[in-house]
Amino acid sequence: MDVLGGFGTSVLAFLVVLSVLVFVHEFGHYFIARRNGVRVEVFSIGFGPELFGFHDRAGTRWKFSAIPLGGYVKMFGDADPASTPGAELPHMTESEKAVSFHHKRLGQRAAVVAAGPLANFAFALVALTLLFATAGQPFTPPDVGGIQPGSAAERAGLQPGDEIVAIDGASIQRFEEIRQVVSMNPGRPLAFEVQRDGKPVTLTAVPDSSEVKDRFGNVHRIGLLGITRGGTETRRHDPLSAAWQAGREVFGMIGGTFTALGQMVEGTRGTEELGGPLRIAQMSGEVAQTGFYTMVWFMAFLSVNLGLINLFPVPLLDGGHLLFYGIEALRGRPLGPRAQEYGFRIGLALVLSLMVFATWNDLVQLRVVDFFRGLIS
Repeated sequence: MDVLGGFGTSVLAFLVVLSVLVFVHEFGHYFIARRNGVRVEVFSIGFGPELFGFHDRAGTRWKFSAIPLGGYVKMFGDADPASTPGAELPHMTESEKAVSFHHKRLGQRAAVVAAGPLANFAFALVALTLLFATAGQPFTPPDVGGIQPGSAAERAGLQPGDEIVAIDGASIQRFEEIRQVVSMNPGRPLAFEVQRDGKPVTLTAVPDSSEVKDRFGNVHRIGLLGITRGGTETRRHDPLSAAWQAGREVFGMIGGTFTALGQMVEGTRGTEELGGPLRIAQMSGEVAQTGFYTMVWFMAFLSVNLGLINLFPVPLLDGGHLLFYGIEALRGRPLGPRAQEYGFRIGLALVLSLMVFATWNDLVQLRVVDFFRGLIS
């Protein structure tokens, strides 16, 4: 079954990558909870039955569980890993209320919830900063080296020697940024600000649309401009410059994700690009074989997306909790237990539906569906 050839070797890389990112996310919750005097009962990597673990001096159970597709921090007063308020809350003593998550002030609870996604963003920022300060950052000046005949660049009037300084008002510092913006906007007019012979010129280019298959077998619709670059180099930055460039990369990842999601909603980008755990496992194995530099990039990208997903205003996710807290701030009191229960049920249904859809996409992209169709046809 060559459609899954080598997939088994990706499992270890997948578990390492996911465990690190889940630990970072949950440690964000844990750290801010402890800073606000909340007792943390369980810190788990994975769900389901415990495989192994230990208790620390504060009484927290640190453990690895059997289903390695996430994790959770269970705080005192929680009824479950989703932080649903427990039935014992009204009957707690004053000393128990002092360490209960649900008895903390609204701002404290919101800080604990937001700390998970923020930790993922911070991890990506720190990882890329260290990478750019040590191994360096690939750098290609945003100069037009050549123009392909009949391309979108030729139609727009771009010329060899032009320096692209901004696209749609966003400043450009590297050729890689041009490629990132153009690839995310097939068929959409883009305003280019260029320097030509020391003079500013404004042009409009409409990237050509093309379907490409990456080395993981995934098909993407991207935009093509039709320009070639000049020389390339790797620049090692000082710590402050490295942090600045890492911040630009993280914001670029966030912007690219929102652009792709918006295009899916509009119908201009296919939803088959949504991947689940199987495709992440495959990509983890492939990336792990390419070297440390690419692995750090991959983990930073996944960490940013994990943080973004958890900020979506869907009950069960961190963003759903923050939505409830926002409503509580407006109303002056929390939503009733029944409203929260229905919210969590809806959130669970949405999350499970998305997981099923993404996993189906994985099976199709990995040709597993075609394999089983061939067995019965």
